[in-house]
Amino acid sequence: MAKAASKNAKVKDLKQAAEAKNWTKVIRAVRSPKSGAYTFKEQIVHKDKVTEFLAQK
Repeated sequence: MAKAASKNAKVKDLKQAAEAKNWTKVIRAVRSPKSGAYTFKEQIVHKDKVTEFLAQK
């Protein structure tokens, strides 16, 4: 049988999980100047900075 996780480990994981919810993966299509084909730029940014990331050119 597997060991049961200690109570302290569960609390630590909950804190990390709560903080992880503040981040999001943003994917933006970027057109290549040479070929005109689209490529995708993806980055993990804080949820408060998503609009700033999408506003960049």
